[in-house]
Amino acid sequence: MSTRHYTKIVHEGNYVAQVDVELIYADEGWSPYLSLEDAYKLDDVREALKRGDLKAASRLGRVYKLTRVAG
Repeated sequence: MSTRHYTKIVHEGNYVAQVDVELIYADEGWSPYLSLEDAYKLDDVREALKRGDLKAASRLGRVYKLTRVAG
């Protein structure tokens, strides 16, 4: 079994968060996969963005606000 650092993107409304997680590669089963802790972290970031709680979301990842450029 081996791991690799990966950045997941979580998009909710006008916000996007980049969250660092570890992908787990194993010889058996469905691979790669996330640890339960990292899966909960992604869920927590999505819920915080949904509530508009940018402070909580920014503790778990890098948060960006999306703005429309044209049209």
